[in-house]
This record gives sequence, structure tokens and C-alpha cells, in this order.
Amino acid sequence: MTRRKTSRRWLSEHRADQYVQRATREGGRSRAIFKLEQIDARDGLLKPGMTVIDLGSAPGGWSQYAARRVGPTGTVIALDLLPMEPIAGVVFLQGDFREPSSLDRLTATLSGRRADLVMSDMAPNLSGVKSSDQARAMALLESALEFARGSLQFGGAFLVKMFHGRGSEEYVRELRRSFAKVLIRKPDASRARSAEVYVLARNYHV
Repeated sequence: MTRRKTSRRWLSEHRADQYVQRATREGGRSRAIFKLEQIDARDGLLKPGMTVIDLGSAPGGWSQYAARRVGPTGTVIALDLLPMEPIAGVVFLQGDFREPSSLDRLTATLSGRRADLVMSDMAPNLSGVKSSDQARAMALLESALEFARGSLQFGGAFLVKMFHGRGSEEYVRELRRSFAKVLIRKPDASRARSAEVYVLARNYHV
């Protein structure tokens, strides 16, 4: 199948997707908002007053949902390399979360607090070479975990998108070194054909 035909098929499926249509009707930034909503409904992840950090936040679906759930007493800080349109109740920092300058701005924004939840729906730009793409995805996951370890308070949680493949089992084992409970979630809003799952690590202890 040619790239043009593949693109047309993807666009057609995208427009017909129930979660894309629902996001459009309800003013959601993206269909991804419903992945977080479904995980939250199952696991009771977000609560009023929490401090939440959203890595790779653009276009803002997860931050949008989190801001509603933590309410005016909570804090949502979003970071991304790309610009993001403002969202009420969300502090946005543009930059690479792996860079010291971004970490300095985040520390200043937190004002001595630590996060209750670090979450990430990030994925690398795909090249189409499966082995290379998986390696890049795992490297991003490892960076997100390193960030979470440095940002979470005792008992905090980490939610991250992971693609099944080389390195994923080892990553889950590494999470279990720092969190009391590690769960795998595949929300209905995640397309069945996608290799993505969400790893929820709870009760951070080291």
C-alpha cells in the first residue's frame, strides 16, 4: 500500500473514531484525554489538591483533565518541547524536561513542594524502523523514570505510556524497585491494534 493511501485510510479512521468525535464535541484537546479519564475512573488516581506534573503535555489533553480533577486547590505543571495553548489551572513550561534549565524552572514553580503524580503520554517521533523506534521509546521511558524519582514525594505515583517490545519487561522490573505496586492498564480509548499500554506505578518509596 502506498504512503498516500495509508495516510488517507488513517485520516478516515481518525475522523470516524468515537473518541475523536467526543473530544471535538466536548472541547477536549485530544482523544488521549479519555485514556487518562478511564485509568482514573478505574484506579482513583487524581484527587483534589494534588500536585501533578505532565511530561510531554502538548496538545494538553491530559493536563486539561488533570486540572479539572485536582481543582483550584491543586497544581498542574505541564512540560513540553512544543508550544501549548493555555489551559485554565495549568502552568506550562516549554522546554526539554531532561535539560537542567527546564528542571530549574520546574523547581522554582514547585516552590519547595514535591509531586503527588508524575504522568507521561510521550512517544518519540517514529522512523518506521521498529527496532530503532522501540529503543528510542525505551530511552524516553528511562528518562521519565529518572525524572519521577527526583520529583515525587514519598507515596507518590507515576503513570507512563509504554510500548510492548524489547526492554519493556526489564523496565517494569526496574519500576518495582522504587514503587510498591506496578499495574498495567489498556484503557478502551487506546486503539486495540496499538502496542501501547499504560504502566501505573504507585506508592513511591525510594
